[in-house]
Amino acid sequence: MRVFVSRRPPGTALERLDARHEVEVWPEPSQPSADELREHARTAEGLLAMLTDRIDAELIAACPSLRAISNYAVGVDNVDLDAASERAIPVGHTPGVLTDSTADLALALMLAAARRIVEGHELVRRGEWLTWGPDFILGRDLHGATVGIVGYGRIGQAVGRRVEGFGCQVLYTSRSGGTTLEELLERSDFVTLHVPLSNATRGLVGAEALSRMKPTAYLVNTARGPLVDTDALGRALREGAIAGAALDVTDPEPLPGEHPLLDAPNLTVVPHVGSATHATRAAMADIAVDNLLAALAGERMPYCANPQVYEGLPHQAGPRQSG
Repeated sequence: MRVFVSRRPPGTALERLDARHEVEVWPEPSQPSADELREHARTAEGLLAMLTDRIDAELIAACPSLRAISNYAVGVDNVDLDAASERAIPVGHTPGVLTDSTADLALALMLAAARRIVEGHELVRRGEWLTWGPDFILGRDLHGATVGIVGYGRIGQAVGRRVEGFGCQVLYTSRSGGTTLEELLERSDFVTLHVPLSNATRGLVGAEALSRMKPTAYLVNTARGPLVDTDALGRALREGAIAGAALDVTDPEPLPGEHPLLDAPNLTVVPHVGSATHATRAAMADIAVDNLLAALAGERMPYCANPQVYEGLPHQAGPRQSG
């Protein structure tokens, strides 16, 4: 069967896919345009997509032979699950393996924002480290702080374990308990986002939520950019409504270099690197390929985001996950 891969992932997983199917890999380092993606996926039975590829109803309809979609990400907000399910196309994703790497980055962003790491680095590179003084580039402590974790799934819990090692008090919101979002925002010194993007969570942190935060508090987002109202965040930073923000994800994404948010003070932005370690990205590729191989063989995907396509079929447990 023919499989189109929209960019080559690290590791050796594609070798297993190539051994059993006809595989075409997009040759450019940049992602294919919507037209290019449609053209190359048009005759494919399998599609291995990246989180930046928009797999919408139009693309799915343009691929009549498509039998399986494997998304190289834990989230599937770039895929129209309803359109795929109407065609009985299983959609795979890669949960679990990126939990600890993303939690590590969330902690790194908290420290970078509070201790003004990027600002200090740039100051030294510009040759402006001319003296030392008792009030020179003062930041705030993470140890002993109150950390509010919005979304207490795998990644949120992993962040909680890390900050408890810093002697932090942990507040959290989740579907199964915790505190209210309003109380969390009002009490936390750090607010870190770990919920999936959905219609209910889009714009979760807007002007009203930001106004509830302490003026000494920091916002961290390693989940999805549209959870935060970008314009409201820019205003909050410029007006000093919060102390700072550190983002691994943005809206839009990628964030253009001339975007007005980048002119806001006390802002750290990195280019969506939460899972960007050699081991994690290779493990994600292994799961993405496992999902495709199973589906193309007529078997249940180990990690399927729309399991309703398997209604009436016997359950098949997936391999153990880390994180």
